[in-house]
Amino acid sequence: MTAPPESDRAASADITTAVPERVAALLPRIAAAADEIEAERKLPPALVSALHEARLFRLLLPRPFKGEETDPLTFVSIIEAVAKVDASTAWVLCQNNVSSMVAAFLAPEVAEDIFGRDPRALIAWGPGAGAKAVEVEGGYRATGSFSFASGGRHATWLGALSQIVSEDGTPRRAADGTPEMRTLLLPAAKAPFKDIWDVIGLRGTGSDAYSISGLFVPRAYSVARDDPSERRYHASLYAMSTLSLFACGFACVALGIARSMLDAFVALAREKTPRGFKHSLALSGSVQLEVGEAEAELRGARMYLMGALSEVWREVERSNRLTLDQRLSIRIASTYTIQRAKSVADWAYHAAGATAIFASNAFERRFRDIHTVAQQVQGRRSHFESYGKVLFGLEADQGFF
Repeated sequence: MTAPPESDRAASADITTAVPERVAALLPRIAAAADEIEAERKLPPALVSALHEARLFRLLLPRPFKGEETDPLTFVSIIEAVAKVDASTAWVLCQNNVSSMVAAFLAPEVAEDIFGRDPRALIAWGPGAGAKAVEVEGGYRATGSFSFASGGRHATWLGALSQIVSEDGTPRRAADGTPEMRTLLLPAAKAPFKDIWDVIGLRGTGSDAYSISGLFVPRAYSVARDDPSERRYHASLYAMSTLSLFACGFACVALGIARSMLDAFVALAREKTPRGFKHSLALSGSVQLEVGEAEAELRGARMYLMGALSEVWREVERSNRLTLDQRLSIRIASTYTIQRAKSVADWAYHAAGATAIFASNAFERRFRDIHTVAQQVQGRRSHFESYGKVLFGLEADQGFF
């Protein structure tokens, strides 16, 4: 399957133009559901249905399978907008949408079976330590446990990233000598879930665990994720790696959280006069200085991320390929953005004083959410070390690039 014809691209442009409007229309509903999302630790069914009706789970799905095929900059801006009102919903939308990019690597009839026939189809997955799939006639028999499956409670399909082994247990090797890893796709009903998501932040993502044991998965329902040699649908979007779009999307979750906290502090400072003070926080010179610095820090991080992604996307549109340097550029921009957003959020939380500790205000939940974002793999400061190695001409682990 090749890239779409010009007529399809024009039609997609019309659809994409309407996407931000659909998002804006849903933001009040997402905000109103935030307490329920937090309490139930998953998105409520009514909100999931609304997101499906607005086609917001199909933002990165290829058009041939009834997807929106939204460009990366529009996509991450949507994630940021949703994160301003509820971080868990934004995280789930990012996770489920980026996972759907796998459709471009499947045989068309398989992608149609998974995504094209069911308008509510979506896929979720999480990492699995030690998961293995034994190669057998026609496919694989997989065994493993997987966790951090954000949005998995409303997914129709799941992914199981597994090491491929022969029937005698010998690990299979890829062309470069590394262990062969494939993501096996299976109906969600075949993998029992376990409730493990008792966490301090992003509680509404429902990032629970699931497991399989000796499950047969046909070979056609497996992919080597992000491997250009397996790409069947060649629109430029699918030259972007899922790792890169996860990184940018989750960085925009952090941006949305920090923006809401900083805006909430500015509103509070106009009204709040701390005990022992004669004037509101807004009239304090030190607060004026620090809020100005926080605004500059947040805007600078956002411009860096969006600029890096825009530069990479222009080149990918031209060449239909993503280079290692481009992946590295996105990785450090995303990690930097998460760290800077956390810094601004921390400042806003502490500057708000005792007001920030009450769940009824705009700070407490977001404080927990952004610290959960920063603890996730996308926010690891060790990514800077990896990039530093590259700058010195040394070999760096490319596992998260």
